[in-house]
Amino acid sequence: MTEDAPEKTADAPGQTPSLEVRDLTVRFAGLTALDAVSFTVAPGSLHAVIGPNGAGKSTCFNVLSGVYRASAGHVHFGPDELTGLPPHRIAALGVARTFQNIALPPYATVADSLMLGRHRLTKAGFLAAGLRLPSAAREAERHRERVQEIAEFTGLERYLDHPAAALPYGLQKLVELGRALCMEPRLLLLDEPVAGMTSDERRRTAAVIAGVREGLGISVVLVEHDMGVVMRLADEVTVLDFGRRIASGPPAEVQRDPEVVRAYLGDTNNSEDAEEGVTS
Repeated sequence: MTEDAPEKTADAPGQTPSLEVRDLTVRFAGLTALDAVSFTVAPGSLHAVIGPNGAGKSTCFNVLSGVYRASAGHVHFGPDELTGLPPHRIAALGVARTFQNIALPPYATVADSLMLGRHRLTKAGFLAAGLRLPSAAREAERHRERVQEIAEFTGLERYLDHPAAALPYGLQKLVELGRALCMEPRLLLLDEPVAGMTSDERRRTAAVIAGVREGLGISVVLVEHDMGVVMRLADEVTVLDFGRRIASGPPAEVQRDPEVVRAYLGDTNNSEDAEEGVTS
C-alpha cells in the first residue's frame, strides 16, 4: 500500500452516517438465526462482528447488504432505513460488500475487475458512450483515474494488466476489496477478508483495511475469524453466539469477557498477529 491515500469522497469522512442495528431477528422455517441483535457502528469507525461458526455472522451481513430479509428489527444508515431494501438499492446508498468466496471474472484484468465497481456511478448512457460524446469521454477518464488511485492504495498498481483470476489468492482478495472501494462506499462490509491468507498476506491486507478507515474515513463492519487482526484493528467488537449478542464493547474489554472466552476466543488458535501485531 502506498503512503498516500486516494482523495476522499465528498461524503467521507464528515458526512458518513452511523449504522444502527436494532433488535435484528432472522428466522428460517422456525429456526432463529439471529435473535434481537443490536449494535451501532460509529461514523468512520471499524466495528468487528465475531463468533464461532454458526453464530449468525454471515446472516447478519446478508441482512445488512439486502441478500436476506429480516423477520423483525430495523437497520438504519443515517436517515435511511435499509431493512427490506434489495441489494442494488442498498449499494446506491453507499454500502459496499466483499464476500468470503472470490468470484472474479475468469479473463478480466485487475483493471477490468476494479472498473466493475464504477458501474453504479456511471451516468453517461450507452448512446453517449457509443457516440463518443465529450461528456462520456470525460466520465470514462475519471473512472480510469479512480481505478488507478485505488490500485495504488491497495498495492495492485503493478498488476493492473494481469488477469485477476491468475493472481495469488491474497492478491485476488485485494482485488475484491479494491472493487468494493471503487464503488465509493460510505460503509464497507468485509466478510472474512484475510481468511486463508499467509502471515505476510494477512499483514498487508490488514494494513490496507486500516487505511480504509484512517485514510478514507469509511466506516467498516468486519467479520473475521483471525483474532489478532480483529483485536488490532477494531474500535468496537460485537460477539454473537447461537444468534444472540453475548458481548459488545472495546476489543480489550470484550477479550476479557468470560462468556466470550468460553464461546469463542478460548477456542481460537489465531494468535500470531495478536502477539506480533499488525504492521503496515
